[in-house]
Amino acid sequence: MYPKSNFKGPRNSGSRHKPFSSSKPSRGSRTPFRGGRGRFGAHRGGRGGAHRNNGERLDISLFVNKSVVVEEKEAHFMPEHKFADFRIDEKLKKNIISKGYIAPTPIQDRAIPHVLQGKDVVGIANTGTGKTAAFLIPLIDKVLKSNKKESVLIVVPTRELAIQIESELRGFTPLMGIFAVTCVGGANIVPQIRALKHLNQFVIGTPGRLKDLIERKILNLSQIRTVVLDEADRMLDMGFIGDMRFLMALMPKPRHTLFFSATLSKDIEKLIGEFLHEPVSISVKTRDTSKNIDQDVIRLKAGEDKLDALHNLLIQSGFEKVLIFGRTKHGVQKLAMNLNKRGFKAESIHGNKSHSQRQRALSMFKEGKVQALVATDVAARGLDIANVSHVINFDIPATYDDYIHRIGRTGRADKKGKALTFV
Repeated sequence: MYPKSNFKGPRNSGSRHKPFSSSKPSRGSRTPFRGGRGRFGAHRGGRGGAHRNNGERLDISLFVNKSVVVEEKEAHFMPEHKFADFRIDEKLKKNIISKGYIAPTPIQDRAIPHVLQGKDVVGIANTGTGKTAAFLIPLIDKVLKSNKKESVLIVVPTRELAIQIESELRGFTPLMGIFAVTCVGGANIVPQIRALKHLNQFVIGTPGRLKDLIERKILNLSQIRTVVLDEADRMLDMGFIGDMRFLMALMPKPRHTLFFSATLSKDIEKLIGEFLHEPVSISVKTRDTSKNIDQDVIRLKAGEDKLDALHNLLIQSGFEKVLIFGRTKHGVQKLAMNLNKRGFKAESIHGNKSHSQRQRALSMFKEGKVQALVATDVAARGLDIANVSHVINFDIPATYDDYIHRIGRTGRADKKGKALTFV
């Protein structure tokens, strides 16, 4: 049972953070990964934090689902392969094993062999199942076996996901001389232009910025024969379909196309028919929400203040690393400010934040330096944040798919998580 609202003042009035400065992040030591990560302004068209009102009415009962207690006798997934068994470059294999990877996840186990064979692949899997490594590992091997002459385009819906993929790529390829550039909307375009003048084996970007660079005649896709469309359903939701078609039309045929999505709708099936040739379809999606996530609702009584109710949750034991979702950029920013006024350590990320502010807020949340991160749906997909204790939907999501992806930030890697929705 969650207590009734009864706000009695700040828990720790001396713990508030000063506002973050908008100074540029330090670049750190030099690596083969070039440019593409300047300061961020507003998202292209405001898509990242926008609330879609498509008339869908969500059944509140969908937000209640007790986590499943798994008995020891339940059958567990047994992969057909080990990473050591894949026919990939030995240096790459050593890097994978040194990261602690031994047994592939289901999507990795089934997708990697087909990608290594050069087949088009459609991968449908729940969020947090290791899709990024499922395409990065075989494509890094492909680049290495081409004597680094092969180039790969990876298209993603959000800047955070692009940066996360770059980070994971870097972790697989130390001292390999593989270069990559991240091209995302809202960032300073000059470093991206400068980086694209050199050979990059991987170009990672959001559709709008990639289109901009092509129209400026900086990026040429005519020689890139391998493309990954990651979180394709999210790109469709965000209105990137025209940009996706624009990019794919400029790529040569035949090409090697990998298509990853958490959901499979009629619109997604149409895109698969347009973009892929005789693809291998892999689905390891077992249920909409993880069995590890305990889901419940917080029912507000007449006259009860929503912020007070949230306060009384956050002071409870166990609410140590809480991701709170709001509908609008303004609402998210205001909520974070109000939580700080009440003595909580809270930060926010949304489309109006600069790149340095968003990355600093994410880093502090990941490192446990703030208790709560308040975000728009820009944080609902792609971000892999360990040990999120709770996801709280302060505002009801626009669609059930949005709900699935929001709560998917907790209960990851076989750990238990809790999701609460205010109604």
